[in-house]
Amino acid sequence: MTATAVVFDVGNVLYGWDPEAFLVRQIADDDARLKFIADVDFYAWHERLDGGRPYDEAAAELNETFPQYAALIAAWSERFGETITGPVPGVHALVEALDAAGVPLFAITNFSADFWPPFHARERAFFDRFRDIVVSGEVKLLKPDPAIYWLALDRFRLRPADALFVDDRAINVAAAEAVGMKAHLFTTAEDLRARLEAEGLLPA
Repeated sequence: MTATAVVFDVGNVLYGWDPEAFLVRQIADDDARLKFIADVDFYAWHERLDGGRPYDEAAAELNETFPQYAALIAAWSERFGETITGPVPGVHALVEALDAAGVPLFAITNFSADFWPPFHARERAFFDRFRDIVVSGEVKLLKPDPAIYWLALDRFRLRPADALFVDDRAINVAAAEAVGMKAHLFTTAEDLRARLEAEGLLPA
């Protein structure tokens, strides 16, 4: 069976995400930056935001423990859009081609419920091509938890085998395959186009 719909990841598939470059702009000194990341366990803290923890609550807890980092923690919220580097080369053209061909488009993204609305509003013209998007922070589930894939499939009204899931992380691709979805590990737009053609979703 071939897929009839495409389910995209957002970060580093549709749009680039480069938190390290943002942090470098905030703390140019390598040792100081690495100390900040280690002290607050920064990426694990951000993952909890993606998992549904409200930013204000999470920031207040960090500020109490690390008041010296309060400005950096605030900047993460106020300027989060700067961590998103723009469309991944070639992928938006594929999305447009799929949409023009009538292929149903969906997305599952690990993204904070606080940070998603301003980004979605900024890119609304592009995301209007998608019929539905499951945001981890809103549903309080994170990829690669199988539950987020089942929830998404139910919302999208898709059988697992009907969906081609596209993600840049192997662990997320494996999880999608484990629930019965077709899946593609994203590397380049060219490689993705070849997979879409092989699935019959785009003409060869």
